[in-house]
Amino acid sequence: MNILSQEECQIAIAEWANCCADYEMIKKMIPTNYVFIFDASEIEWMKRENKNSDFCTQIGIFQGTLIAILYPMDAEGRQVRIDNYAYSTLQELQQDLRLMETAQYTLVKNAVLSKDLRTIDDNSDMSFPVSGKPMLPQDKALTAIESWRDEAMLWFYRECSEFSGSRIFRRFYVPSQDLIPSKPGLTHIVCSFGLKFSDIYQRMLPTLIFISFYKDLENNGSIEKISNTYDWSQACPPSCYSI
Repeated sequence: MNILSQEECQIAIAEWANCCADYEMIKKMIPTNYVFIFDASEIEWMKRENKNSDFCTQIGIFQGTLIAILYPMDAEGRQVRIDNYAYSTLQELQQDLRLMETAQYTLVKNAVLSKDLRTIDDNSDMSFPVSGKPMLPQDKALTAIESWRDEAMLWFYRECSEFSGSRIFRRFYVPSQDLIPSKPGLTHIVCSFGLKFSDIYQRMLPTLIFISFYKDLENNGSIEKISNTYDWSQACPPSCYSI
């Protein structure tokens, strides 16, 4: 597990804050096709330490590389003070990123026989899947990730040139549900930046999309939507509160 001390975290966070107004530095620091990867031990650590419905992913710079630091929060939404925090570096994928969404349907076939045993009605109805929990549909995840890859540098340029980097994200708040495996065998989580339009703020906002990977993506046979793509996070700014 990759860890940083409290002091190292604060230095890394300050470095990113100082970098946010410098477009050229950001362009070198953030290849738009790079991701963060958290292994199973880091996910288990966060689940164990976090006491809130959300956790915080703080952005920093460590040894010249952008990093995402996992910050557990207590029940009141404050940062849990511990000696070390898990983190991941922004890195290139070593293989293709495979997203999987399986929707299972029930086919109901109806037939009606008349009193003289003649078929008078014969039809089929498809029962659509019901999701047991909120999930980010795969096509929306793909759209957000591709928007980041294609448009992130334009977004950064505008934020730096017009707003001096004041609106660029410092951290993200993520639903803790994102860290709860939907089944056994979780190996790692890939965390990708995305860009999506906010109806509330009426502009494009960055997000982090958490994609979980298992040893065996299996079909459980129920009428349920199964996916390895989870909900996205909220960037701060603009959605900020003190930790």
